[in-house]
Formats: sequence, structure tokens, C-alpha cells
Amino acid sequence: MTTDQKGAIAEMAIAWAAIRLGIDVYRPMSEGGRYDLILDLGEKLCRVQCKWASRKGETLVVSCQSARRCADGFIRRRYTAEEVDAIAAYSLELDRCFFIPIALVENRPAISLRLTPCLNNQRRRINWADDFDFAATIRRQGAVAQLEERRHGMAEARGSSPLGSITQC
Repeated sequence: MTTDQKGAIAEMAIAWAAIRLGIDVYRPMSEGGRYDLILDLGEKLCRVQCKWASRKGETLVVSCQSARRCADGFIRRRYTAEEVDAIAAYSLELDRCFFIPIALVENRPAISLRLTPCLNNQRRRINWADDFDFAATIRRQGAVAQLEERRHGMAEARGSSPLGSITQC
């Protein structure tokens, strides 16, 4: 697959994961911006850059930069908090999405998410993939609020209760 195809698949999978959680998803009208999707988390709109997660052994590698070709080679730009609020990644091999707040990866070229314990039993300074599971991380952000309490024929997700108590993305 080409990088454009991988990006399109990742973007669609991440949007689908958000929609299944009751989150409204919006797309910019034109290409070329620093984020691919906007997630409505109730009191906050979250600018999300979508990425393909590549499996390397027992880790997923997620690029935290953009790259474009020019006459002198590749130009790489890392993402900052002024441009995006989070990076969401999709692994086709695992069919899973991950949500990474930009504060964790700002100005870094990539992040590795560990799938299984290390052979040397290292536990400190490991980014565990399960800690960045899309649904679990979005819930911690305050986006999906007590859906079960609002079951009157139609699920509604408006944010946390009371409104206005949602944390920043």
C-alpha cells in the first residue's frame, strides 16, 4: 500500500472508532492543514492528526511528524501543541486505534507503544499500547459521558455531567 492509502485507511478507522463512541467527527474542507479530524468532545473541539501504526516486533511505531518531498529531499516537520491536540493512530494488523495527547509527543519524531512485556522485565519509561487504547483514552478525556444513564431509545453524548466539567483535550 502507498502512504496515502495507509493514511486514508487510518483516518477512516479512527473516525469510525469515534463515531461508535457517540463522538461527532468533522473534517477540514481542504487538505494541507496540520490535523485530519476534529472530534467534538462536548465542551472542547479536539484537533487530531491521524497516523498509521507500524508493527515492529512487539511494539507499534507511530510517526509524530509529517514528511513531504522537495527538490532537496524530504522535509520533515514535527507536530506541536499549537497545531494539534492529539495524534490518533490505527494498526491494521491489530485492528485497533490509539489516542496520544500531543503533550506526550510534542516535537518528537515518533513514539513506540509496547504490546507485550519486555524480555528484560523493564517496566519504567515504557509506553504501553493498552494505556493509549482509543476508547479508554477518550473516556479519560471526558468525551463519553454516562451513555448508559441516557438510554431512552437513543444514545446521547454531550460531555460530562454537569456540563462544563470536561477537562481539556
